Amino acid sequence: MSIRKNALIPGEYYHLYNRGNSKQKIFHDAQDYRRFITLLYTCNSKNNFKMFLVENTSNKDPYLWDRGKPIVSIGAYCLMPNHFHILITGKEKDSISKFVQKVSTAYVMYYNQKYKRTGGLFEGKFKSEYLLEDRYLKYIFSYIHLNPIKLIQKDWKEVGIRDKKATLKYLENYEYSSYLEYLGTKRKQKEIIERKSYPNYFPSVKNFQKEIAEWLSYGYPLD
Repeated sequence: MSIRKNALIPGEYYHLYNRGNSKQKIFHDAQDYRRFITLLYTCNSKNNFKMFLVENTSNKDPYLWDRGKPIVSIGAYCLMPNHFHILITGKEKDSISKFVQKVSTAYVMYYNQKYKRTGGLFEGKFKSEYLLEDRYLKYIFSYIHLNPIKLIQKDWKEVGIRDKKATLKYLENYEYSSYLEYLGTKRKQKEIIERKSYPNYFPSVKNFQKEIAEWLSYGYPLD
């Protein structure tokens, strides 16, 4: 796994992340989280759009909006109070950068209007890690999905999980990641994920649960 400074290559895998300026919160309530997550779907398109038009279609369901062909494939994501993580691969030249720019611009416009502020929100341009090796690509699915544990136990990687059952329950109730999609939960956000563009590491829910359980038991040797 390495930090890639040049162009993001279509068909290659990347871990993207960014956070708020000075580590400030970028999500304050459920509406903020849901807006960003919806943008992961609506911005994944060559077409431009205005969010109020999407929300005011006859069905009033953004996930039923005809966005056209997607420009990236998202394998996993997780939103935290002051940052986000996305596993992504592009379908064409510059599609990842275009996608992130659309999401970021749309969210900052929403955020600034809601909280009556101006200026930037994120800490510069998004960061990207090039997932060159297969073991890192598989690992990043767990890394992204286990991020919320830090909200209930900051030191879990250092000292281990104190209550594994409670931790798994917390993850199952955390709405702001793709963890539930890998558990087979039926919800609209499944439209964001395109698993066919990634190796089939988890052919069943049990395979995914086993992988998660192993990381919870043995920690993060790849950190």
